[in-house]
Amino acid sequence: MVKAFVLINSHFGEKKSDLVKALKKINTIKIYKVDGTYDFLVEVNAENMDKLKDIIHWQIRRIDKISSTVTLIVL
Repeated sequence: MVKAFVLINSHFGEKKSDLVKALKKINTIKIYKVDGTYDFLVEVNAENMDKLKDIIHWQIRRIDKISSTVTLIVL
């Protein structure tokens, strides 16, 4: 099992609830609303590194309401 945390910023003026709805479609993650530099912290769990990369790159980063992400892979 591989785990990562993704820090997410939404586009300025976007409804946070719309981004949460889009993220909730990904069933392998947990979403946390945070206060500070980032809007959300997402915990991603996957079977292996390739699946982890697919979830982050093809599912999370492709959401148009996201302006930037930072990925932290747990060692």
